[in-house]
Amino acid sequence: MAGRQHGVVSRPQLSHAGLSKTVIRNRVRDGRLRPLHRSVYAVGHARLTREGRWMAAVLAIGPWTVLSHRSAAALHGLRRQHGGRVEVTTVFHRASTDRIEVHARRRLHLEDRVLVDGIPVTSVARTLVDLADVLRPEQLRSVLVQADEQRSADLHETYRALARVRGRPGRGHARLRAALDEVAARNGARTRSDLEELLLSLVAKHGLPRPRTNVWFPAEDGSGVEVDAIWRAERVAVELDSWRHHRSRDAFDRDRRKGNTLLLAGWTVLRFTDDDLDHRPADVAATLATALQRRPLSSNAG
Repeated sequence: MAGRQHGVVSRPQLSHAGLSKTVIRNRVRDGRLRPLHRSVYAVGHARLTREGRWMAAVLAIGPWTVLSHRSAAALHGLRRQHGGRVEVTTVFHRASTDRIEVHARRRLHLEDRVLVDGIPVTSVARTLVDLADVLRPEQLRSVLVQADEQRSADLHETYRALARVRGRPGRGHARLRAALDEVAARNGARTRSDLEELLLSLVAKHGLPRPRTNVWFPAEDGSGVEVDAIWRAERVAVELDSWRHHRSRDAFDRDRRKGNTLLLAGWTVLRFTDDDLDHRPADVAATLATALQRRPLSSNAG
């Protein structure tokens, strides 16, 4: 267990493995378990790698905890190792300690959590969103450029992660959106808002009903997906794509899961690229018109 967790284990894990309180206490006394945090131990050693420190902090705060903010950026290779307290995010109320800075959130979406080297951590997109609250504007832009250059950031998914935490106080979100638009423009890519404006302009020009945009669509398992545009009465959903924003494997897999969620709920799902909107707007309008004229498959979902 310790080998999979960079040399650290928690008391609940030891208890689950069959070690009694007395056995754990004896192993602490004879040095086979070395306390790191309350109920977290290094196994048979005192020197930890940075990954061990990160894993220990996650275990110390408990279930539904992930490495986050500057510590997550270091794990993802977006910044040099953060020398201060290890930063984590949890959905429960937990107090910070002298070695762990805890960020409490009411909700942490499944899309925002990943495993890197066995360590639960915020996704690159969610990490960028969180960094917007704690970094200076020039530092945030530097991290975003670094993520884009090493192709670890999916700009479209970062816009989505930003939308999932909409309503959180602070000016960081406006700074991040401006930085995202700047990077996308530098690369000649359409921003998410650009694509939405193109679609809305096309819809108005061809006399089609205006859709709702950036709509959260709940899934049966309690999670959900955000959809670029929907016509709820007609049960038609549109996803707007560009290669720049969807070149990662994670983005490819996520889009397929999203399409399946909508299809199972009886929706018609259409996908249009930035090239479609720029060079084939009449075809897009005709496809939309046909879809909107169809009778919905279901009226009791979504």
